[in-house]
Amino acid sequence: MTTAQPAHRPLNRDDLRTLTLSALGGALEFYDFVIYVFFAAVIGTLFFPPDMPDWLRLLQTFGIFAAGYLARPLGGIIIAHFGDKLGRKKMFTLSIFLMAVPTLAIGLMPTYASIGIAAPLLLLLFRVMQGAAIGGEVPGAWVFVAEHAPANRTGVAVGTLTAGLTAGILLGSLVATAINTRYSPEDVAGYAWRIPFILGGVFGFFAVYLRRFLEETPIFKELHAQRAIADELPLKATLRNHIGAVVVSMLLTWVLSAAIVVVILFTPTYLQKVQHIVPALALQANSLATLALTLGCIVFGAAADRFGARATMIVGFIGLLASSYHFYTGLPGDAGNLLFSYGLTGFFVGAIATVPFVAVRAFPAAVRFTGLSFSYNVAYAIFGGLTPMLLTLWLQKDPLAPGHYVAALAVLGIALAFVPLAGRKTTSPAAKLAGESA
Repeated sequence: MTTAQPAHRPLNRDDLRTLTLSALGGALEFYDFVIYVFFAAVIGTLFFPPDMPDWLRLLQTFGIFAAGYLARPLGGIIIAHFGDKLGRKKMFTLSIFLMAVPTLAIGLMPTYASIGIAAPLLLLLFRVMQGAAIGGEVPGAWVFVAEHAPANRTGVAVGTLTAGLTAGILLGSLVATAINTRYSPEDVAGYAWRIPFILGGVFGFFAVYLRRFLEETPIFKELHAQRAIADELPLKATLRNHIGAVVVSMLLTWVLSAAIVVVILFTPTYLQKVQHIVPALALQANSLATLALTLGCIVFGAAADRFGARATMIVGFIGLLASSYHFYTGLPGDAGNLLFSYGLTGFFVGAIATVPFVAVRAFPAAVRFTGLSFSYNVAYAIFGGLTPMLLTLWLQKDPLAPGHYVAALAVLGIALAFVPLAGRKTTSPAAKLAGESA
């Protein structure tokens, strides 16, 4: 029989190897999922009728982007179900394979000029496939690294993993910046937009290879050895016994989605279309903000280990509230102010590292993957998927719509810090295994 790891110990070499491989694989998969948004304007031109109004084309382009989010719950629930039944590692590897295939397909598919209405329909299909894959990847990655790490390093573990995911966004931003800098707008529209998607397919298959070197989590091994794996559907047990954890995790995910979808993914297009900032500068600023976000995830994850979730959430989300309003109200401004204020906002977006810190600990081991995946993906499908379309419509009346939205959700994040489930300190999932899985 395997034994649970000690609750409090330093990160050892195996922990660091697991974190590195998991974060790198997550970065490559998240790149595949988000590269679409960096070329939304070009994709809208190529995959929809040329006589369509610009605002409607952008709305439909983000509608297909949203379809990827709407597909997340189904893919996440199915992958998580087997993750709680068959093991974390198998599903962790499968999800990244399911992402690589449609990403490569998008890079190779014909446009509206070649196949008409079939082009946006195929684009929709491939985005749905990507959404199903990412639905299993993100919660699976958080569970995987949290169950490998000791209790006193859970924040560092999920913070590092989240930093890896955001590094995938940074990679997408850097590739988009390079494409828009290296090629003329005509070349980008003609063929260069395909390069990032083809690269994404290659990245994805490389990440599948990397995950062959990971080991199953000690907690799942313990569950299997004790025959403590749930006999009934994990989702049924989650909704019956842990509804409070589900609600809090969904609300925290709403905060996370506002920070990521609006500040990092939606804003580059907003800067270009609404604030009329040239694409190269907009993407450079976004790259800086995403780099700051990656650093912020590690900082706020480590702070959660040191000071607890409540204090870290309060400081982090107050910082997000103040910095985001300063950023959006100061636009367009000059290049220096844009880079500084966007970068500062990106750093405080890193407070989202507290979300998995709380959510992973909210569910017992036997249903942890399912509980987190259901809560995260359903909430992200609703809030993350619909937010770009909501903001596109809201912007018709108020150019500060993104700033208002992020500020409101930052206030929600501060409020959630005072919910007992979010603020409490818990012992390690490994240390509590016997009691949780009984």
